[in-house]
Amino acid sequence: MRRRLNSRQRNYIIAGLCMILVIMGVGYAAFQSQLKISGTSNITSNWSVKITDIQSKVISGNPTNASEPTHTDTTATFRTRLTSPGDTMQYDVTVSNEGDIDAKLDKITIPESTNPAIGFEVSGIEEGSLLEAKQTALLTVTVKYNNVTEQPSNLTADLKVTLDYSQAPSGYVPPAPSATIGGQPVEVVESGDGLYEDTYESGRYVYKGANPDNYIEFDNGEVWRIISKEADGTYKILKNDLLSKQAWDSSRSNNWTRPATLNTYLSGEYYNGLDSSIKDNIVSHTWGIGAVETNNDDLSAQIAIEQSTTWNGNIGLISYSDYLRANSDMANCGTAKTNDTNYETCLNTDWMYLSSGHWWTISLNADDSLGVWYVSDIGVLFRADADAYGAYIMPRPAAYLKSDIIFSGSGTLSDPFKIVS
Repeated sequence: MRRRLNSRQRNYIIAGLCMILVIMGVGYAAFQSQLKISGTSNITSNWSVKITDIQSKVISGNPTNASEPTHTDTTATFRTRLTSPGDTMQYDVTVSNEGDIDAKLDKITIPESTNPAIGFEVSGIEEGSLLEAKQTALLTVTVKYNNVTEQPSNLTADLKVTLDYSQAPSGYVPPAPSATIGGQPVEVVESGDGLYEDTYESGRYVYKGANPDNYIEFDNGEVWRIISKEADGTYKILKNDLLSKQAWDSSRSNNWTRPATLNTYLSGEYYNGLDSSIKDNIVSHTWGIGAVETNNDDLSAQIAIEQSTTWNGNIGLISYSDYLRANSDMANCGTAKTNDTNYETCLNTDWMYLSSGHWWTISLNADDSLGVWYVSDIGVLFRADADAYGAYIMPRPAAYLKSDIIFSGSGTLSDPFKIVS
């Protein structure tokens, strides 16, 4: 039989339970421990962004260093002696992140030249770029004696470029890099068709791929294509079609500076007959004409050899390396050897390729005293005697345009670049 509890009994029991809970709580508290942790903290990361090197090299003409370039951790200093219009000197300043913290370039200050006869161009590092810990970046400063018609009254110019770095936020992704083509920003790409940063020459940009947007049309309707923006700011261009077939040199010599008969024709009759919209914007430039070995598999070494022998002129031809560097598939087509092996696929990723005929380069064949390299209608570069194949091979002129020209248009075939000033 269940026993019923009256209200007074229920209250006692509840009070008793409450007392037990209180006692349990006190008992539990008696076994608590108070833990104290003490120690010393220190910052182990290190912020160290500094200038670690400055190197100079002559781009064109005969400029010299008035004194050797120097640097400290925070400054780089150079003094250039320019003697003639067209003299161009390049300075490569290395910025190193020797610390443990990624850095971001917040601002780069580049003042205008204080002398119209002396031009400055700065390239390489851009605002917003990321300089990761233990990595380096290159700032290229190009100094040029502008093409003036009389002796300038002011013989000096000062330049002070300032780089402001700060700690990069966690997960920071820098903006897509760009270069200026004819005053217009053009995105720099790393794959496909487009404008690339040249990995072989600092401060230089080159168009690569099957059909990048590098068309330029002149007032007379002639269409050329931009090969590159050089480190000195000039634009190397290539005619979009071929001229009539002729020998590289009819006297069986592969000496371009002899001069070869093709050199004489291009520098004389052809140049003089150009439309003024082309001719007036061409500048005399230094061309690398060094001989190239057969089956070369080191493009960097090949470029150095090409540039070890030079010629100055208004109209020339592309070098062997120009053709290779226009290919977006450098892994399979980026050397003489690989391009020759994979020519059937390489011609599909090189805008310079033309199926309409063979055309000369300016590069000699290093293996004999008569040989010159030409681009064939299947995309392979073959050797030919300077005169023997004249009936089959055509010139495809190249030139350099002024660095200060301004373009309209977007560079496509339907909306090509056009010079507006």
